[in-house]
Amino acid sequence: MDGKQLKQALHSGGLVFGTAIYAPSPMWARPVSQLGIDMVFIDSEHTPHDRSMISWMCQTYAALNMAPVVRIPEPDPYLAQMMLDGGAHGIIAPYVESPEQVRVLGGAVKYGPVKGDKLRGMTHGGAAEAELEDYLAQRNARNNLFINIESVPALEALDDILAVPYIDAILVGPHDLSCSLGIPERYEHPDFEEAIRTIISKSRAAGVGVGIHHNFMRQQIRWVKSGANLVMHSSDVSSFVRMLTREFQEIRAAVGADSGAVREQSVNL
Repeated sequence: MDGKQLKQALHSGGLVFGTAIYAPSPMWARPVSQLGIDMVFIDSEHTPHDRSMISWMCQTYAALNMAPVVRIPEPDPYLAQMMLDGGAHGIIAPYVESPEQVRVLGGAVKYGPVKGDKLRGMTHGGAAEAELEDYLAQRNARNNLFINIESVPALEALDDILAVPYIDAILVGPHDLSCSLGIPERYEHPDFEEAIRTIISKSRAAGVGVGIHHNFMRQQIRWVKSGANLVMHSSDVSSFVRMLTREFQEIRAAVGADSGAVREQSVNL
């Protein structure tokens, strides 16, 4: 799936499958391509990857028919344009809490390379010249904008955020959201579930994709049945830790070794 196909699926309500990839190894991309997923989530908020490495990852996964979507460190339009220039098919903007942030990001993702006063006019209802409008539509056709909803203020502003026309998907950051709700990592808590149901219903009503980046299948299945159409499941790091933890526990138990130091864990990135 490329960025154009990704955008169509997100808006139409089709199921989209993706995972987060943190490892930059050249040995990693082809096995990931065998998972049958549609997109990869490449993070630059919580990783030490530089611009060159992220561009290499974007180009590689795009060549293997998985749309690369990059989370930038902060909701900044210049960082968004930088990642798109490097080959990203979409941008994930973290911790967005206002419609104006979405408007500024949308200008970079949907109207690049226009900047300055001309861009501000376009994102506030001004019309572009017909030739420029056609050029921008073609140039940015594969670009997707994902908005991370990760806080109570974002929940409270969700209707206004979704009213801005540039969003292709809402992606919930469950760890940060649970902390903002005052119930850290209590993903079964009624307040957390109510927040998720609200985000799903409002996003789908607005015609944009919606999903939750989470590590565990039971929750993912429940959320899809509630209307989510973006299955952003786990990451290479989390899956590696979970699987090897279980296997080492099994080996230790079989040979009578002490297994007290080994425990299953999640990785919040």
